[in-house]
Amino acid sequence: MTQPSEEVWRREEIASPCVKVCVIHPEAKICTGCLRTIDEIMAWGKMDNETRADIMAHLPDREDALKQRRGGRKARLAARQGGSG
Repeated sequence: MTQPSEEVWRREEIASPCVKVCVIHPEAKICTGCLRTIDEIMAWGKMDNETRADIMAHLPDREDALKQRRGGRKARLAARQGGSG
């Protein structure tokens, strides 16, 4: 039996940025692992390379949205009391 050529298994599409840490940030609405939106994740398999490349180019810009602190316990208590402090 002959081995299949590696050419058969090579793909010309842009690989997914998925890192298998699939958690959607509750406020930013992006995956904390790959930084894509739910819509982008669901449509990835049907996207052309140009669309994928555009998304990949913008992923680093989204990282800052996950680094912003939400205020912790103090902010939650203030929100419950309707105040700001």
